[in-house]
Amino acid sequence: MKTIAIWTIKGGVGKTSAAVNLAYSAATDGLRTLLWDLDPQGAASFYLRIPATEGTAVRSLTRKKSNLADLTKPTEFDNLSMLPADFSNRHLDLALGEAKKPGKRLAAKLAGLESFFDLVFLDCPPSVSLVSEAVINTVDAVVVPVIPSTLSMRTLHQVRAFVSEQSRGVDVIPFLSMVDRRKKMHTKIGLACLADPAFLTVTIPSASVVEKMGLTRAPVAATLPSQPAARAFAALWRELRDRIDV
Repeated sequence: MKTIAIWTIKGGVGKTSAAVNLAYSAATDGLRTLLWDLDPQGAASFYLRIPATEGTAVRSLTRKKSNLADLTKPTEFDNLSMLPADFSNRHLDLALGEAKKPGKRLAAKLAGLESFFDLVFLDCPPSVSLVSEAVINTVDAVVVPVIPSTLSMRTLHQVRAFVSEQSRGVDVIPFLSMVDRRKKMHTKIGLACLADPAFLTVTIPSASVVEKMGLTRAPVAATLPSQPAARAFAALWRELRDRIDV
């Protein structure tokens, strides 16, 4: 089983829409896929029509005998399940801080999912915390959405530095998100990013169909498969799949 965190420090860069659409693409590819919504805001759960819970996620993570698989919910899409958002995740830092070896605790919980899933995506909150530290030290890769702008690039440098400081060498895989080719800055910075071999070469455009996921409450390819954004997410998944050797 492979585990992939979708994480960055900066909000508003298309993190959750990427998590949902990548998970959907992986499931369409035939992989038994789980999307874990670790963000207390619960946007990924909302997009996939799975109600958030209250208190169960923290208890499951902090109690040795509990099993995360018991909390997973099927979505309306084949091969795609969700571990829904839990508003009590806002206290997850405190719970992990009280637990011994939080990274190992999270790794053990994820290991309990191996007989059920081939791939787990973790939609992480946009912050630096004990949660992000535990995730970074557990997953196989950290995928970072980057808008081609000065502040977003600065955030990528911070993410890389933090991962380098905290982890045992986990891959940081950035990709360009919400790209508007009409903007000269997006074009200029985008070209510089794509010269970095760590970046995935597929870019996700700024598109109204992605913004409308809040209305359709479904991945873009499930409602408008012919749209450029839907094709871009599918291509991004294929490149990511090959990069991490799923």
